[in-house]
Amino acid sequence: MGLFFYFVLHFNCKFATDKLSGANTNRPELQKMLAYIREGDIVLVTELDRLGRNNHDLTKIMNSIQNKGATLDVLNLPSMTGIADPNLRQLMTNLIIELYKYQAESERKRIIERQQQGIALAKQQGKYHGRKPQYAKDDPRLQHAFKLYRAGMSDIDVSRNTGIKRTTFIRYRVKYGIKRK
Repeated sequence: MGLFFYFVLHFNCKFATDKLSGANTNRPELQKMLAYIREGDIVLVTELDRLGRNNHDLTKIMNSIQNKGATLDVLNLPSMTGIADPNLRQLMTNLIIELYKYQAESERKRIIERQQQGIALAKQQGKYHGRKPQYAKDDPRLQHAFKLYRAGMSDIDVSRNTGIKRTTFIRYRVKYGIKRK
């Protein structure tokens, strides 16, 4: 992090950091950075997986940076400055980046697998019950939504009138066996 602050202070750099998982590319700071970069800019990241955790997303982000005429510099990638031939240097850099993209995606899959194993074990031990339901059956807003539905209103109209998302309403309607008269 110290290197980032050095650049920000001494080279008129913009600094962006996200507190959200790299698995999601819909992160506010990432989107701001991608919108901000201009030709000639250098996008400096500590590790490639800070941009994304799957090959498709990483490729898309890297292409976006390149298409804007900016350069991506990844601090933990080996330097290829010792290779004189620019074509060979680019080939080696691309090969290493592909390996790092694969590694980032594999790590994400391992995280999800371990999480699922932990949840399964916790369920077996009776310690995991999932997320708390958003609405109780006797919730007045949900009861009002059921009443509107029974009166002939469509799911989307119930959603608009009550503020309960359509998919959420349908899930609760099916769960409690609510049907029209």
